[in-house]
Amino acid sequence: MPTPSLPLIVCFGDSLTAGFQSPTPQCPVAVETPYGTFLQERLQTRATVLVSGVCGELTSAMAVRFRRDVLDCKPAYAVVLGGTNDLGWNVHPREVMRNLLEMYGQAREAAVLAVAVTVPSLRVCDDHIPRRHVLNAMIREHCAGRRLPCVDLFTATAEPGTARLAERYSNDGLHLATAGYELLATLLYEQVFKHALTLPPSGHPAL
Repeated sequence: MPTPSLPLIVCFGDSLTAGFQSPTPQCPVAVETPYGTFLQERLQTRATVLVSGVCGELTSAMAVRFRRDVLDCKPAYAVVLGGTNDLGWNVHPREVMRNLLEMYGQAREAAVLAVAVTVPSLRVCDDHIPRRHVLNAMIREHCAGRRLPCVDLFTATAEPGTARLAERYSNDGLHLATAGYELLATLLYEQVFKHALTLPPSGHPAL
C-alpha cells in the first residue's frame, strides 16, 4: 500500500510496464521485472512507486481504466507508456496519439504530472519501425509544446545504424530484457525524479 506521506508515482501501461520477459532456454518460465521496481530502488524512501501494467493492452483500453487505476490513487506523477500493441495491430499512430492525449489531459485536469515515454523499437518486423518514428515524434512534439517530461526510450534502446531494438535490451525482439527495464528506470530517475523529488531540511520530499 502507498505511504500517505510520500508522493505517489504510478507507472501505467501494457506489458512493457508490467515488465514481461519471454521465456528463454536459460529461464524457461516467463518472468516479470517491472521498471517501476528498479525506479523504487533508486528513489528509496523519497516516493512510493505503484505499477499498473496489463499485458497485451491497447491504448484505448488504457484510457478506459486510467481514472480508476491512476487518478483515483491520487498520485503526484503518472508515467504513461503505451502504443506498442496498437502499432502491432496496425492501429494508425494518430489514433494511438488521441488515446495518449486523453490520458495526458485527464492527468492535467487532476493536477497529476504525466510523464510520457516513447515506444521502443523492435527486432522482428523492420516495416513496423517507421510507424514508431511517427508516433514518437508526435509524443515528443506534444510534450515539448506542453512542457511535459518525455523520456525517449526508443532512442536509448535502439541501434544507431538500423534503428532496431538493440539485442542487449531484449531477448525476444519485442519486450525488454532486465537491462532494458533497468535502463528505463535509470532514465526516469535521472531525467525526471532525481531533482523533482528532493529532500528538504524537514526530511519530507518536495515536489
